[in-house]
Amino acid sequence: MAEINISTKGFNEVINITEKVAEIVKNSKIKDGVAILFVVGATATITSIEYESGLVKDIKETLEEIAPMNKDYHHEEAWHDGNGYAHIRASLMKPSLSVPFENGEISLGTWQQIVLIDFDNKPRNRKVIVKLLKC
Repeated sequence: MAEINISTKGFNEVINITEKVAEIVKNSKIKDGVAILFVVGATATITSIEYESGLVKDIKETLEEIAPMNKDYHHEEAWHDGNGYAHIRASLMKPSLSVPFENGEISLGTWQQIVLIDFDNKPRNRKVIVKLLKC
């Protein structure tokens, strides 16, 4: 098991972690398998996208339509922390991703990258757990 630790700004920051995952896979003794990625916390997600500025903006705008930041959420009644939208977004996108690898290289499409998205309303120190399973 390995970890990727990332300091984020929050507020829907999208961070490309593809190279860090690829390095973990490359440096392992496992040549063929699956990398299971899991972000610890209830207000972030791991997914794969084409990491380019237009799509990053599109994702942020689309999520604002689905779970707006300025809406009143029942979560606020319990915690008063202003991040109900972040919990909704994270639960819709999920905290984990599985990526196959072969010959020590992750198997991604030409335009596909692995990203962490931090939805919270403040900076965070995020931990991504990377578990490699041999196939």
